[in-house]
Amino acid sequence: MTIKKSLIEPQPQKTFDCNPCKRATLDDIDNDEAAGLGRKAVISSSLSTETINVAHSISQMYHKSLRLTSKQIESLNLHEGANKVVFSVTTQYQGTCRCEAAIYLWNWDDRVIISDIDGTITKSDALGHILPQFGKDWTHKGIAKLYHKIHQNGYKFLYCSARAIGMAAITKDYLQWVNDQGIVLPKGPVLLAPSSLFSALHREVIEKKPEVFKIACLGDIRDLFRPHRQPFYAAFGNRTNDAYAYKQVGVSEARIFTVNPKGELTQEMTKGNKSSYNHLSGLVEHFFPMLTAEGSSSSLLECPDYSSFSYWKEPLPKLDMDVLL
Repeated sequence: MTIKKSLIEPQPQKTFDCNPCKRATLDDIDNDEAAGLGRKAVISSSLSTETINVAHSISQMYHKSLRLTSKQIESLNLHEGANKVVFSVTTQYQGTCRCEAAIYLWNWDDRVIISDIDGTITKSDALGHILPQFGKDWTHKGIAKLYHKIHQNGYKFLYCSARAIGMAAITKDYLQWVNDQGIVLPKGPVLLAPSSLFSALHREVIEKKPEVFKIACLGDIRDLFRPHRQPFYAAFGNRTNDAYAYKQVGVSEARIFTVNPKGELTQEMTKGNKSSYNHLSGLVEHFFPMLTAEGSSSSLLECPDYSSFSYWKEPLPKLDMDVLL
């Protein structure tokens, strides 16, 4: 950024010194007002209006955001599913830095399954960050098989974690690394907290408040769908904070599941009953029925003539109407 020389060279009688006897520097903690750090500096009224505006603009903080309009998204010609994109930034000293990502295109009537990562796919929050880096399988048994069956019934998966955005590559590699006898986790967008590694670990492990990010993030995803349309069908977590966040974005309590480090799975509506991922895999057709082409759960079987009710049930005994009368 280049600023004109006439704007940054004040006249000899005009100065930014709040104390005429001492010039403020960035190292002077007691004079951060004059240095423009944190608190508002007292600027002499004798300064020109143009110079004051430049001083204010330099001291302001800005957050960059990238939200495309509907027309801009349409011009990308995205296809259904994952679309790879690359962001590049060129600087004078570091050259060109590239960041790869994926834009997912879903239909307005798709049903989405939310899944946490640490403590939900992994067995614990803290060790879930570390042990997979050394090749240690710290994944709950049966979760890949369960998620695979749910995905086969037509549901989309969204992974939302309070991990730092700097761990995006590590997290994606871990999700692709999970393998249960040839069965892998379904692919889906991975949403992480836009913060540093230490602040994310402090918020999730020490403060234990991951719901602050998740409510805001999932709320934005929900607003992308049609008004009064609930895209989130079910959610998996490992804490009461996760269940609270899922309730805030409209997930039904009957389809919120939490798991503990022992692998015991509980349903939010019936917390007294404990099961597991393997047990829920046998009940997939009950909790996650196959979706029809219109996106709704199929109420009829593909072959109703041979269902357990129509074909395999025991026939009713013959009744003697004369005896009954």
